[in-house]
Amino acid sequence: MGLTTRERIKRNTIISTIALFIPIIFLVPYMVYGINGVGTFLDGFIQMIIILLIMGLFDKIFIDWYWVGKTKTWIIPGTEDLKPYIPVKTLAIKWFGSLISYPLFSAFVAWIMTIIK
Repeated sequence: MGLTTRERIKRNTIISTIALFIPIIFLVPYMVYGINGVGTFLDGFIQMIIILLIMGLFDKIFIDWYWVGKTKTWIIPGTEDLKPYIPVKTLAIKWFGSLISYPLFSAFVAWIMTIIK
């Protein structure tokens, strides 16, 4: 339909990715170490991984699978042929991020924090 361009979609994807991951990168460790006062690697790792996995599972199950995939909220007239709105490749990347990247991130931050403290 010519309403957008690949460049605009790519730019918006980068901006939204940064806007969504900055809080994850900074706020989750702050909550665990700054607010909860965790001091050991294992405690920090466990608390961060629980927070991140709950966020990831909420996103994958409630938002992606149920809200976008099962309700009529996201049906855009004239785009029915583009369903599913979240392609399988994107879902696989998101699941990989939640199940692999979040534990690695949690372990890395917990390791850094044990070195600093």
